Amino acid sequence: MTQRILIMGLPGSGKTYLAGALKKYLEEHGDISYARALNEHIGSLNAEVTWFNADDIRRKYNDWDFSNDGRIRQSIRMFQFSMEAGGEYVICDFVAPLVEMRNNFKADWTIWVDTIKEGRYEDTNKAFIEPEQYDFRITEQNCEKWAEFIGEHIISNRRRPKFDWQKETVQMLGRWQPWHAGHRALFERAIAKTGQVVIQIRDCQGWQGSNPFEIEKVKAFIQRDLDPIYQGQYEIQVVPNIVNITYGRDVGYKIEQESFDEATHSISATKIRKELGLK
Repeated sequence: MTQRILIMGLPGSGKTYLAGALKKYLEEHGDISYARALNEHIGSLNAEVTWFNADDIRRKYNDWDFSNDGRIRQSIRMFQFSMEAGGEYVICDFVAPLVEMRNNFKADWTIWVDTIKEGRYEDTNKAFIEPEQYDFRITEQNCEKWAEFIGEHIISNRRRPKFDWQKETVQMLGRWQPWHAGHRALFERAIAKTGQVVIQIRDCQGWQGSNPFEIEKVKAFIQRDLDPIYQGQYEIQVVPNIVNITYGRDVGYKIEQESFDEATHSISATKIRKELGLK
């Protein structure tokens, strides 16, 4: 059965470049299904990949209606084209700003290209609802790198892991005001220990006349940094403004301090806030 791949994101985010690179990677590294090779007597063992670009489809139908109805109609067309495609994979790249559009497409794999804050069309920026469910979130414009990463997962049908609440887990507690490269280095040490991490954000906006970022902003900083590689391997929890951690006898966990090189250790959220003109 053909697998449908949706590449979505704001105009100008790099969807089309990624689609082209992913098509090439899947064709070069993917294998034809045994059933299709047998039924169609195909000599080549390379995967067949079809690619539909939203602008090409709109041009075909001369339909440039970007109202909600027009967008919904476009998503149904993209789904229909994907259903008619043969081969192992079909890639469709379109903005898909509305949840209904994504639901209409019924993707097997969803890739959110989240490389820009705003696109060139204000109506689309206003309409765009950030997805809550996706398989991959791409935050940099490097299509060859991410085509290989995504392609490897798709070919091997390797889904992103799901957080296991009963698995041994490392806890990271902090203000993260803001999350920075030093925190990322600490996270990578933490995840190497057990394979998953719970990041706890102290609810402390405005505390001691500092800590300017609201909880949702802090979450967004963390997710944007970690999702491309570590999606499904961490959870974020909001906790009270914890200032003391106490324990009695040994109850099966450790509290550890990690040491880093001077360059990493010198990264300071206080300095970053000052550079941003914040306390």
